[in-house]
Amino acid sequence: MVPNKFDLKSYLEERGKKVEEILEKYFPKEEGYGKRVISAGKYSLFAGGKRIRPILCLASCEVVGGDWGKILLFAAGIECIHTYSLIHDDLPCMDDDDFRRGKPSCHKAFDEATAILAGDGLQALAFQFFTHPDLVKKVKKTKLLKAIYIISKAIGFEGMVGGQMVDLLMEGKKGNPKILKWIHLNKTVRLIEASVLSGAILGGAKAKELKALSSYGKNLGFAFQIVDDLLDILGDEKKLGKKTFSDVKKQKLTYPSLFGIEKTKELAKKYTEKAISALQPFGKNTLPLKAIAEFVLYRVH
Repeated sequence: MVPNKFDLKSYLEERGKKVEEILEKYFPKEEGYGKRVISAGKYSLFAGGKRIRPILCLASCEVVGGDWGKILLFAAGIECIHTYSLIHDDLPCMDDDDFRRGKPSCHKAFDEATAILAGDGLQALAFQFFTHPDLVKKVKKTKLLKAIYIISKAIGFEGMVGGQMVDLLMEGKKGNPKILKWIHLNKTVRLIEASVLSGAILGGAKAKELKALSSYGKNLGFAFQIVDDLLDILGDEKKLGKKTFSDVKKQKLTYPSLFGIEKTKELAKKYTEKAISALQPFGKNTLPLKAIAEFVLYRVH
């Protein structure tokens, strides 16, 4: 690798492919009486995601000197959780989105009940991956337990579920910066931060390294969600793979609705810069994490 030059596209493709291989290898076979719901889960899981969260897990493991190849099952579990959240997010009782990644949402391709169960199944499958014998024999049990705890807290009542609830409750209501930040912190940021931290923990990170990576993950998560808010207004539907202006139509509390587009762009840049700055203690090994932060800021889908 040439110093200061990093091929993020190849990196994401290579790491993403490794995650895909694990997902394909360990995903239940589409057979038997439960075939329909397994097919629905597989449909959404392999609908073409960027695999950013599992790749962040692998990259943070590597940056602290860990062997990322040993934790692929854990990273794949994170992708199962992310996909489950998207299936439920798209449901008519939630955000009511008919398309995801350019394809009909799970409840449109199948039906609502099947989509709910497919999401439930993917969440359970994630913990099956986290505790799989093939992973358990490769990592320290205490570190694995700590990583699982961090992920489970990030997606529960004190994280993603709580954030989604308040996001729904605030539709059509006048909000303020404090509650907006709380929604984004819990709905999106917590899982991104936990993806980073879990990989670092499994890689043997020290306390100081975890603190720096927590700051990186948190700031990256905010940048990600703020850009997401912007793309709902400024994005290209073909590239996004879903309808634009859905947040506007639902009168959701977002950064553009509260601060306007230009200020929101500034905030996205500020959070990205803070994320990159948090990586200073790691020296030159941070090219993948830095490049991912820049990718998040300038992404178009």
